[in-house]
Amino acid sequence: MPEEYGGSGLGIVEAAVMMQAISESGAGFSGASAVHMNIFGLNPVVIYGSEEQKQRMLPPLIAGKERACFAVTEPNTGLNTKKIKTKAEKRGGKYYVSGQKVWISTAQVAEKVLLLATTGEGLTLFYTGLDRQHVEVREIEKMGRHAVDSNQVFFDGLPVPESDRIGEEGQGFECILHGMNPERILIAAELVGLGRCAVARAARYAKERVVFDRPIGQNQAIQHPLAANWMALEAANLMAFKAASLYDTGKPCGAEANAAKYLAGEACFDACQQAVMTFGGFGYAAEYHVERYLRESFVGRIAPVSRELILCYIAERVLGLPKSY
Repeated sequence: MPEEYGGSGLGIVEAAVMMQAISESGAGFSGASAVHMNIFGLNPVVIYGSEEQKQRMLPPLIAGKERACFAVTEPNTGLNTKKIKTKAEKRGGKYYVSGQKVWISTAQVAEKVLLLATTGEGLTLFYTGLDRQHVEVREIEKMGRHAVDSNQVFFDGLPVPESDRIGEEGQGFECILHGMNPERILIAAELVGLGRCAVARAARYAKERVVFDRPIGQNQAIQHPLAANWMALEAANLMAFKAASLYDTGKPCGAEANAAKYLAGEACFDACQQAVMTFGGFGYAAEYHVERYLRESFVGRIAPVSRELILCYIAERVLGLPKSY
């Protein structure tokens, strides 16, 4: 975030270093994702917000006095964002928002919401208060990523002042794109951190675990997969930081950001799965943590965009192949 609003003025490269360190420390993808929304989420306000909005919206978030959630995904539209159903109807000087969002992280504790809704002119973006008189938040029970809540959010006539609209009506989809590439880059860095943590734990266990009078790490069936995991993670990491560097220097980075998220997701999943297998039966025990890492690794393959849509993007935008969907 810009220094004039209380931010550090640093870039996505530095943010990726920080988020990766959190994940690699053992906090994992879950621990890192508990804070990353507040790093990239309000970038649309930085880019499209008025000076009055920046002065009003950014300092409380940067100071930690307010927490935000990001409400785009809906149950029946998934990744087809342009078909969302949540409506913002304008009456007088206010919009009234009704609809449903799903998989909204931190909505249990957030005071603010960056909200995408459909208006008469298309999709429009708002940053406004999460007034619980007009908003119901239901937590989703899930198999992992317990450091941060995920929720269904129901909006019932939430009043939103016109002054909380970011950009012009109908400009919302373009606005949120300025948060999506940084999100992919940060998630890639976090996934690399989680994968590294899993490989380190597995390697340490393989040196200590003795079966048939020798450490299991002496066996190539244990060594080779972990070595391959390390190489795949480091390659994904290079792509993530290439994308971050491009973003910070104002260059196009869509292909690199998507590729980094894809490569890191696959490398992390493979590493976490191999860590469980290295531990054998103990890999299934919560005491050793690797089962948690494996559960968390699924999230980074699914969200915020599927593996398949990334492949479609690269095929179409990089290779020039015809659109398949």
